[in-house]
Amino acid sequence: MLTTPPGRLLGSGRRADVYEIDEAWVLRHEREGGGDAAAEGAVMRHVHAHGYPVPRVRPSDSRTGLVLDPRSDLVMERLSGPTMLQACLAGTLDVTEAGSILARLLRRLHALPALHSTDPAVCVLHLDLHPENVIMTPGGPRVIDWSDTREGDPALDRAASAVILAQAAVAGDGLSVPARAMLTALLAEASPLTRPALTQALRRRAANPTMSPTEEELLGAAEELILSLGQTS
Repeated sequence: MLTTPPGRLLGSGRRADVYEIDEAWVLRHEREGGGDAAAEGAVMRHVHAHGYPVPRVRPSDSRTGLVLDPRSDLVMERLSGPTMLQACLAGTLDVTEAGSILARLLRRLHALPALHSTDPAVCVLHLDLHPENVIMTPGGPRVIDWSDTREGDPALDRAASAVILAQAAVAGDGLSVPARAMLTALLAEASPLTRPALTQALRRRAANPTMSPTEEELLGAAEELILSLGQTS
């Protein structure tokens, strides 16, 4: 448990809060304390070393005297800019281009070597790459929230992003139309999804403890939408 936050709260997600440390660094704290921030940080350092656009991370925070939990606390570079979703809603980023950017980010990630596996078919997966996990900085898009990362088949990563976008596309709210446009662009530029990868991504999404019953109910329609767009082998 984080008893004394280092600074003001900058933002909160489904699982984590982000606190200001100073102008250059922030602390991301997972509220439930059940993650593995140390392993997440190791993956981020690995992909950063290979030129992938992620925030820099610090292995410890001895300089500020913070007592960190390696399961839930990660000190990382403070980024400037809106999320991809915010940029789309503000009209500064076209939704089709947003989908293309997601496809390119996935393709670029999957071209990197794995951190642990020596199997050339295995690579680093993000498994939660969607418009709220991309920050549109002045230097280009940067990918955040690597808490679901693992190594495996890149088809699963593409399917995971497609399922998230498809869920939003079939929700019937104000984000549905832009989400469908992003999904269409993503599928058009990414390698075709495989049915086994799509099935696995749907199962993983259904098992996500942060999802509401309403969101779970959308998974069937999300699958149908993905299949209807004809980019599945």
